[in-house]
Amino acid sequence: MLDITYPPVIVTAKLAFRILGQRFQLSGTENVPRKGGALLAINHTGYVDFIYAGLGAHPSKRLVRFMIKREMMEKPGVGHLLRSFHHISVDRGAGVQSMRDALEYLKAGEVVGIYPEATISRSFEIKDLKTGAVRIAAEAGVPLIPVIVWGSHRLMTKGHPRDFSRSRKTIAIKVGEPMYPTGENPAAETAELRAAMVRMLDEVIADYPAEEQPPGAWWLPARLGGSAPTPEEAKRLEREERAARAARKAARKDD
Repeated sequence: MLDITYPPVIVTAKLAFRILGQRFQLSGTENVPRKGGALLAINHTGYVDFIYAGLGAHPSKRLVRFMIKREMMEKPGVGHLLRSFHHISVDRGAGVQSMRDALEYLKAGEVVGIYPEATISRSFEIKDLKTGAVRIAAEAGVPLIPVIVWGSHRLMTKGHPRDFSRSRKTIAIKVGEPMYPTGENPAAETAELRAAMVRMLDEVIADYPAEEQPPGAWWLPARLGGSAPTPEEAKRLEREERAARAARKAARKDD
């Protein structure tokens, strides 16, 4: 693929990271292959996860084509930029085309990034995963590589104000060992993927600077002493959000 905008934007982003005083903890980056297709399964805690998840592939000199919701891909300005990066538009109401696009990219030797949780985790824990990642990797015949990004949710996520201040935040990116799903039992293989991501998340949090995870911090999971919603509370908030969205949609139709 011809990439005109992607490389210079990466350079600009890295400069912005330095200006903001951000620190990075990268591990397992050697698990991203230097050649051939690969599917990165990334946890989803905030709106800018994809910016940092891509760093996990840079040591292998790879560019990641992320699967991003259609609404973001069609936004004026930013949508044009995302499309120039050859990211994949995802229509949550009709995901067949996005899966076809991902398969085409993977078979062409590209690295694709997918969020198997589908939506942001308000608890910052690993939610239940969709089976799409396993099915796509199996059909494309490429490795499925779990990736954990931690700390980016402190910058921009649901229910909290944006914080791009120069406060020396640490961003951790951990790339796990490749998995090779067969697609014979997507549910079981998805459970294996989730178990790997849960384990990796715990490892990342354990290695994260303690001074940046004080007791009661909103960005820390409840089970670890933070004030984030528990997974059960997060599910309730998601149900309420869906209901409110549906009500707004119905109200617009009635107008």
